[in-house]
Amino acid sequence: MMGLFIGAVVLTIQFTRDWESGWVTANTSYKSFSSAMVKADIGLHIGLAGVNVTLVGNPVNQVNETINYNEHFAWSFDADYDHSYSEGLEKGLPSPILYVVEKFTTESPCNMHRQYRISGHYASITLWMALCTWLISILLFSMPILLYGGYMLLLTAALMLFSLLFFVTARNTPKCPIQFGPASLKTDYGGSFWLTLATGLLCLLLGLGVIILNSVRPQKLKLVFNLDEGKGEKAEGWDKPHLPDESSSSEQDVLMVPLNELCEVTTTQL
Repeated sequence: MMGLFIGAVVLTIQFTRDWESGWVTANTSYKSFSSAMVKADIGLHIGLAGVNVTLVGNPVNQVNETINYNEHFAWSFDADYDHSYSEGLEKGLPSPILYVVEKFTTESPCNMHRQYRISGHYASITLWMALCTWLISILLFSMPILLYGGYMLLLTAALMLFSLLFFVTARNTPKCPIQFGPASLKTDYGGSFWLTLATGLLCLLLGLGVIILNSVRPQKLKLVFNLDEGKGEKAEGWDKPHLPDESSSSEQDVLMVPLNELCEVTTTQL
């Protein structure tokens, strides 16, 4: 169950969109070429492969419309972020969404697009590598080769922590302010970031625990993995010479037959 939890986390956080998120409530203009003002909650959610901008009216029904938007703009290497922004302009998306999305375009002086795109790309690569090392650790534990399985768990933890480090480099760079009148939209680390950190620390503790138990209490480690003593000795002692077992007492009893019961056997020379 622990292994399935770690694998599910490493796989799903690749596609989540809340590595960094923030909300602000503001009175802002609703659409271009319109003087209508609305009160809305504006959310910004940054993932490894793109950004989500949310606009929810407060209340939802204002200016004879239902204000409830959640738009995604991808910046992965196989996507064109600027083209998605142009499509949003053509569709006539609300001004708050276009204003936030414009901050991440390639032509913006904020230069946030390049920072988040590169850091998200390398973070994604290290997470895919962490998924591979996790699979190898599961195979090693099932063989069972417990010590090397612990080493692979440590490598999984290191890769997950490195992915966080890549993302933090973009998070700590100077950013352009996102202002809606007196209100400012500020972001902080989201749920996916903290879940990745917790899972990486869990892999680190499990890997260290396996390595320490293997050197201090190997029998306790076999008990944890539900290995009997014979199976563990078989896994550890492939290169030990095996001597023939001594004949059991039952076999000796079979060979000890009284002389008077022996049958006379005659041989003929050919």
